[in-house]
Amino acid sequence: MRSKRLQLNGWTVISLVVLVYFIFFFIYPITRILISSVWNSTTRSFNFSKFVDFFSNKFYTNTIFNSLRVCVVVTILTTIFGSLLAYITRTVSIRFRNIVNILLMISVVSPPFLGAYAWIILLGRAGIITKVINNLLGINYGGIYGFNGIVLVFTIKLIPLIYLYVSGALKNIDNSLLEASESLGSNKLKRIIQIVLPLILPTILASSILVFMRVLADFGTPMLIGEGYRTLPVLIYNSFISDLATDEPLAATISVVVILITAIIFLTQRWISNRKMIEMSALHPLEPKKAKGAKNVLAHAYVYIITALAILPIIIVFINSFMKSKGVVFAGEFTFNNYLQSFKSMGDSIINTLFYSLIAIAMVIVIGVVIAYTSVRRKSKLTSVLDLISMFPYIIPGAVLGIALLLAFNKKPLALSGTFIIIVIAYVIRRLPYTIRSSAAILKQIDLSVEEASMSLGANRFKTFFSVTTPMMFSGVMSGAIMSWLSIITELSASILLYSYATKTLTISIYLKIQIGDYGQASALSSILMLTSIVTLLLFFKLSGRREIDL
Repeated sequence: MRSKRLQLNGWTVISLVVLVYFIFFFIYPITRILISSVWNSTTRSFNFSKFVDFFSNKFYTNTIFNSLRVCVVVTILTTIFGSLLAYITRTVSIRFRNIVNILLMISVVSPPFLGAYAWIILLGRAGIITKVINNLLGINYGGIYGFNGIVLVFTIKLIPLIYLYVSGALKNIDNSLLEASESLGSNKLKRIIQIVLPLILPTILASSILVFMRVLADFGTPMLIGEGYRTLPVLIYNSFISDLATDEPLAATISVVVILITAIIFLTQRWISNRKMIEMSALHPLEPKKAKGAKNVLAHAYVYIITALAILPIIIVFINSFMKSKGVVFAGEFTFNNYLQSFKSMGDSIINTLFYSLIAIAMVIVIGVVIAYTSVRRKSKLTSVLDLISMFPYIIPGAVLGIALLLAFNKKPLALSGTFIIIVIAYVIRRLPYTIRSSAAILKQIDLSVEEASMSLGANRFKTFFSVTTPMMFSGVMSGAIMSWLSIITELSASILLYSYATKTLTISIYLKIQIGDYGQASALSSILMLTSIVTLLLFFKLSGRREIDL
């Protein structure tokens, strides 16, 4: 067994440098936000008055209830519909299944707040469907806003996420288990309950918790259509950035509450994964079979309806980008003016998005590969600590990290607020876990004897790493890097707090255009962002030869 004692060598030095980076740009900012929540600047003393005020005020406690209510309802709905979708596509032969998979993956990587914007176009107060409903039924439907709208948007957006996870788990089930059960007289429902469900339950639980965390941390959707329905990220934003008066200690207090909630969820996920995860390798995997009659019709109808709803926001926004419109009312006139005006007025935000994301993804790849390699191949107490710390940003919502960075770096000697550097730091910190996880997973599949053979031929450890190990890690690194890139270019919750006029990104420009009712340019900018995401996804498929992404 390799010794876990700390030895001073090149890898140790690199690990120490990365650890210092995390301490300075993650641990220190989070510590600042914790201190700010209990520090009274008036009396210059520590107290918990803000926590007392927070938990004794129904306005704030109701916000916690609102967020948890949305998270629970969305998690239940997405788990049911997404798991059923995965089971149908794995057991029933669906026409155009490959196209369905591609469309669902595209919907997963599209900007999170895009669904809210698209449904405003359809079911907002002046939406297309809203007008039809009001005219036909003679009612005054007020639109999609509030709790129901938030749940609808999140559910449609996240069903494909559950589908991709559960579909991957079903792919690893050996069909011989089901055939053996059938030969012993078990009916289909009993086989599903007693064999299939227990095997995929760990994946269902893990993906459900991931959905819960994504909904809890999302800022854009509830901000756009929530209106009077407050959630925690919106409350944090409004407390920190207000037209009337800011309350930084309150924002810090709410942030600590959110961190505690997400930490509990994260630890629960790790506990489930460690206790319940089942390793499966299918020698005889499930094969879709052609169904007949009503079963075939219902299966196809379900798959196509879910896919259509998932991809609908992208289609609506793309069509709207070519329409001359005032607000969300289509004038029926085709035009390129939205794109021309977008490039003219918001060209800098497009350049900023590409520039910042390229810098961030380069850092993510380098740091992620180093952490993955040292945690798997060069284990020590230092690498164990580094591996643990690097995963914690996974549970920190973007709004919380944004406030933490502003509190830490808004004064000299390192005043980074308003610069692109602080945005890049936020990107790198938040998106590292994707690349670390995928890189570590592929590295564990590489036989150590390959590296030992290289060293036995005279190559040192660094040459072996760059010449042998890194090329073999390429697919795993690329998978994580693609997910990091896609999440970086669609990031809003942290950058909305960190940007200045000169550092606006595409997502910020889209959000600001929606806020002022300029839906034509908002659609054009959204289409540019979507096309960038889709091209990136298709490029990954082309380079890797795969048709799926490890999420």
